[in-house]
Amino acid sequence: MDVPQARARFQELKEEDGPVDPHELDEIWAALATVRPEDILGEWKGGEFRTGHPLNGTLEKAGWYGKTFTAVHDAKPLICRDAQGELYSDRELGKGEASLWTVEFRGESTATMVYDGQPVLDHFKQVDDTTLMGIMNVKGVPAEGPFFYFFLERVPGSPHGGPRGGEDS
Repeated sequence: MDVPQARARFQELKEEDGPVDPHELDEIWAALATVRPEDILGEWKGGEFRTGHPLNGTLEKAGWYGKTFTAVHDAKPLICRDAQGELYSDRELGKGEASLWTVEFRGESTATMVYDGQPVLDHFKQVDDTTLMGIMNVKGVPAEGPFFYFFLERVPGSPHGGPRGGEDS
């Protein structure tokens, strides 16, 4: 699968209402470009792929909106909406907040959010200049998964990160 095919299929699967095959998501992941932590700074609205993973639906119930990467050492993994619709960082659910690092996953070094209070890593790859694909990796999960697959879309008006932030590579 080449990058244009991966991007097109990603968009199709993002709109799927029913189950998504994680093996197909892995094929898309393999075709996408890695990203640097500096390039993903900003505010992101999130969504999940319904693969049958035990976490599917859990974040939605918690009011999950997305993630905010203010700086590489200031990442908020669980931006949620309260009962009044206001956004806040749910530090209780996330057991703290997080930071961004470059971490090797599946043989590639890419931007990864490392949670402060629990053994969770969110790996990111670039779909386009406003969309990231994410794979949540938790201590104890075998190399083949099951993983939690999600996506992030840059909030309009959110500042882009480093020098590659505005490119569509």
